[in-house]
Amino acid sequence: MDRLPWSRFHMLVVVALGVTWALDGLEVTIVGALAPRLQSPDALGLTDADVGMLASFYLVGAVAGALGFGWLTDRLGRKLMFFTTLGVYIVGVALSAFAWDVWSLAVFRLITGVGIGGEYAAINSAIDELMPARLRGRIALIVNGTFWAGAALGAMGSVALLDEALFDADLGWRLGFGIGAALGLLILFARRHVPESPRWLAAHDRIPEADAVTAEIEREVEAERNAPLPTATGSILIRPQRVFGLGVVFRAMLADYRGRSALVLALMTAQAFLYNAIFFTYGLVLTKFYGVAAGHVGLYLIPFALGNVVGPIVLGPLFDTVGRRKMIFLTYAISGTLLLATGWLFAAEALTSVTQTLAWSAIFFFASAAASSAYLTASEVFPLEVRALAIAAFYAIGTALGGVVAPYVFGVLIGGADRWPIFGGYAFAAAMMIGAGLAALRYGVDAEGRSLEDVAAPISRVG
Repeated sequence: MDRLPWSRFHMLVVVALGVTWALDGLEVTIVGALAPRLQSPDALGLTDADVGMLASFYLVGAVAGALGFGWLTDRLGRKLMFFTTLGVYIVGVALSAFAWDVWSLAVFRLITGVGIGGEYAAINSAIDELMPARLRGRIALIVNGTFWAGAALGAMGSVALLDEALFDADLGWRLGFGIGAALGLLILFARRHVPESPRWLAAHDRIPEADAVTAEIEREVEAERNAPLPTATGSILIRPQRVFGLGVVFRAMLADYRGRSALVLALMTAQAFLYNAIFFTYGLVLTKFYGVAAGHVGLYLIPFALGNVVGPIVLGPLFDTVGRRKMIFLTYAISGTLLLATGWLFAAEALTSVTQTLAWSAIFFFASAAASSAYLTASEVFPLEVRALAIAAFYAIGTALGGVVAPYVFGVLIGGADRWPIFGGYAFAAAMMIGAGLAALRYGVDAEGRSLEDVAAPISRVG
């Protein structure tokens, strides 16, 4: 798999699996942009704390989904789970369109989060195991960064959905959720062409299936190039088995690779706090402190989202050339430093709605690549047999520590209408990012251009 040239097959995998992040970005952005409208008495009449609570429910669901489906992804396979998790997501977002009060919407957001949390483990595992090693870093960053392409579309769509000349106050936000569910069904249809990971099949004693999938992929690529493929080199001897017990899993994560586990936890926690603190409450900041009309909030998100999209595209190739450790350090440290400066300017009332948005855009040009590199690291530095659960576990723990509390806390701080306590929250997030970047520089793994089996030998390896 690592020797294959880039082909239509690889593009299909990236689109069919990675487009979920664009869908998630669209749907989550609509929720963020619609937050001021949901506070209207003509809609659900939510408070600032209610808006933060909804984000926390979503993230609690994501944590639960990541852990549950992460374990099942390693046990039952990547393909079954990336169908199942998308199905759960579709159900949750469709139900959200019919919410009647804050608690019903909170439950439906939790279900939506369960599906998205499961997607992280299944999709990141499958993409890493199907992509050539020399391109793995940039592809992983770009795929995770597509969340923000959806966010930009969601921002533009929210402007229309909030226009009361087009939709009643209690209708536009419901249509936003309905559109997300409909798009999810289209993605579900596209995924039928993505095969199971040959690496997972081989490790779980399904060698004939692994050989058949690999042979079919090679035939497709060879036919497209109309030339023979390079000769495969290298070998590894494994002792396949159907099931790997949890004892084996936790020994790998907490004993054999405990240093890598600590690093991934630091990266995940820092980026989760940064993102969830700002992204789920940006609409409240714009409306409360800068007087932006609720119907125009989405417009301000467009440059913010574009910065997040462009960052991984521009910086992604450097993770395969300059190297993982150096680039992770730089993206984490720069985004943390910029956040600290922006937070101080915000507290000092030195920004306008436009300059605040431009500052956020600059921060997340780097932070988007940093956040994506956290998922890349989690998917590379652990053995195949525990890869999905490792991604899920550290996403769940990092999100629980850095993300679930952040939206609620910042919702309360923003409701207090005092800028300096909010700056304190931004400063804390900045310190976490800089600290995680330093940890990556010191303890990171140089995984660029290396086979996954070389970065972390399979547990089933013999000798």
